[in-house]
Amino acid sequence: MLTLPNILTLSRIFTVPLLAAFLWWPEWRLGYAIAFAIYCLMGVTDYFDGYLARAQGTVSKLGVFLDPIADKIMVAAVILLLVATRTIAGWHLIAALVILLREITVSGLREFLGGIQVSVPVSRLAKWKTTLQLVALGALILARALPGWPWMLDVGLAALWGAAALTLVTGWDYLRVGLKHMDT
Repeated sequence: MLTLPNILTLSRIFTVPLLAAFLWWPEWRLGYAIAFAIYCLMGVTDYFDGYLARAQGTVSKLGVFLDPIADKIMVAAVILLLVATRTIAGWHLIAALVILLREITVSGLREFLGGIQVSVPVSRLAKWKTTLQLVALGALILARALPGWPWMLDVGLAALWGAAALTLVTGWDYLRVGLKHMDT
């Protein structure tokens, strides 16, 4: 069902290659500035697709399925490109890896639980995790666009570690709920 909210969600998925193209060259400050603008636009569509679906009463199974996938594709692509360009490097790779591993694990857990008709709603803490994660990645993109603002990199990396910490907490929460439904 192609409602406006679902079109917004799909637009995020189809925009990821464009975002990746602008993040490909770490020394191209204009490219990173454009990537930051695209990233922000993707964040706005993430907010509005859910808001519109609820406000219009058009929440659909397709939207419920695609929205978290769109988020995970965008986050994974940005993390991978920031690692490839060494914006995220050294010990900070651990925070990025924690985030990626949690996303994969929770996706698999949701798929398993969906197969046995168990729904795991998104917690408020998980929404805060997502927000901090998006702020962290946005700050890291902006740090490449504005090298004269070296503190922006520090903000992005600190937020990345904060998101990784929340990722561990929320990942454990989901896993704990999921384990109750698994055979021992």
